[in-house]
Amino acid sequence: MTAVAVVTIIFTNAYMKKILLFALLLGTAVIVSFGQSPAAWQSKVSPEIRTALDRGEKADFIVIFRDHADLSGARLLKTKSEKNRYVYNRLVETAARSQANATRIVREQQVFANRLYLVNALAVEKADVSIARQLAELPEVEWLGADPWIKFQGPVQTSGDTPSGRSTVEWGVDKINAPAVWALGYTGQGVTVGGADTGYEWWHPAIKTHYRGWTGDSLTTSHQYNWHDAIHELNPLNGDTTANPFNNPCGLDAQAPCDDNNHGTHTMGTMTGDDGFGNQIGVAPGAKWVGCRNMERGWGKPSSYLECFEWFLAPTDLNGDNPNPAKSPDVINNSWYCATFEGCTDLSINELLRIAVINMKAAGIVVVVSNGNDGNNGTCGTTSGPPGYFEESFSVGATMSNDTITGFSSRGPVLVDSSFRTKPNVCAPGAAVRSSVRNGGYAHFWGTSMAGPHVVGLVALMLSANPALAGHVEEIEDIIEQTSVFHADTMDCPPTLGTDRPNHAYGWGRVEAIGAVNAALAFQPVSAPEAAAPEAGVFPNPVADETIFDLKNVSGKTELDIFSADGKLVFNKNWVAQNHELVPVSLKSQPNGVYFWQVRTANGVASGRLVKE
Repeated sequence: MTAVAVVTIIFTNAYMKKILLFALLLGTAVIVSFGQSPAAWQSKVSPEIRTALDRGEKADFIVIFRDHADLSGARLLKTKSEKNRYVYNRLVETAARSQANATRIVREQQVFANRLYLVNALAVEKADVSIARQLAELPEVEWLGADPWIKFQGPVQTSGDTPSGRSTVEWGVDKINAPAVWALGYTGQGVTVGGADTGYEWWHPAIKTHYRGWTGDSLTTSHQYNWHDAIHELNPLNGDTTANPFNNPCGLDAQAPCDDNNHGTHTMGTMTGDDGFGNQIGVAPGAKWVGCRNMERGWGKPSSYLECFEWFLAPTDLNGDNPNPAKSPDVINNSWYCATFEGCTDLSINELLRIAVINMKAAGIVVVVSNGNDGNNGTCGTTSGPPGYFEESFSVGATMSNDTITGFSSRGPVLVDSSFRTKPNVCAPGAAVRSSVRNGGYAHFWGTSMAGPHVVGLVALMLSANPALAGHVEEIEDIIEQTSVFHADTMDCPPTLGTDRPNHAYGWGRVEAIGAVNAALAFQPVSAPEAAAPEAGVFPNPVADETIFDLKNVSGKTELDIFSADGKLVFNKNWVAQNHELVPVSLKSQPNGVYFWQVRTANGVASGRLVKE
């Protein structure tokens, strides 16, 4: 074995502050390399990365760790704030334990890295073969996945035939009956929606007063905790060949909301827009919005998509510090997808995106996604890009003003993972949708990107009607599905028939606001029985060779970890517990000293100190 000493390095880049402070919490233990053969470490590296490294190039990749936080206890919690804080704490604890050695490696080698505690991964930029090998050889690392720049398709079109006789309320907003909900006094007030997209022109008249950072005074408007830019590096595929960040309109790490593409501003207008002068373009004009830029001029990376998910879980200040789960939005819009033909070829990275959706939902945040624009006038099995095809995503197809499905709207069944599941979940207006664009303008766009924001706005209306529904994601999704207007399709996509509900084109149906809000008003949260906190006794302590952990109130997936004083994991056991467990642990091969232990189970965490002498 070889040991590599850790050197303390001070980084001035704000992007790295998270990774440095996080590493210091774990101490300065040495890194142990287990001397795996080249074939062994290379088998944990994606083919795209291996090819680049073999050419002597540096590569961007995502380090995926084996351990995942057990978030099952979140279901026992009643409110969104409780769920959000619980999930955040569990994820940070897991990442701190898993990423310690990898963090020290990138810190020592002075490469840029961004920890993604949401999915227990580390996004590494411009690393050479030596760094890749050191990371792949760590036993806690499962995979080094590709993190390419990917071109987002965007709307199907942005001009063409448009509905005649425009009224002040846009046709899609009117079609789902949002004005009938406004008449009841519910406009989204008290609700925060989030958008991950190409950015936002926050000062556009239709969305400015709905921005959570807007105070009514430009001098005091605050972007802290209301905006995040996940674009930290230049994209050579988009013409950025120099180190000048002004090659792109928004630059890097923008300190205020900025949109370089129109797409994000358009989607936010459909969620919350109303300029007060006849442009009622938004479903929930009473809601507030926050935003994250995950694409630069239409180009994004898996790591930028994941970073925005994470920021919504616990928004940070403009330096990326001081995360605060209490400031998370109630629902987020994701009008993007990452198809295989666009560059998302690594199924392990796709799985990370799925885990992100699962963890956001566990935190009580509704994740609305666009189902994709590859329908090809009725081609079956075209729902293929993450996050649209995930079982856990609430996917939205697009309809026209006559309530029929658009030709471009992707259809199920889902073939990419051989699940044959029916997608989308529901559909909403997505053709010739007029909304806000840059420079204070308005334009008609076509796409499932335009349909998803209608559903986000609907969620905001439901939560403003019944705030107790916040955090109950499955119930919110079920209400929207059950109250939608059913439409049969004219064709079958086996194993789903066009007459089935849900079917492969419309899902459960076209969303209907007044029915969903009435059902939301009837919802009464039921408190799950509160489980007793886990208890642990350790006998003997101090220990000479073997001790026994006497664990009580442990059930379901349970894990016992023991760490040395320098943070090294010396014992790990995972099992399904049955309330009361006696777990023998041998420390015979470990040196004398102080050790720290932690028991994690569905209903909580217990921890303590153990001494060997």
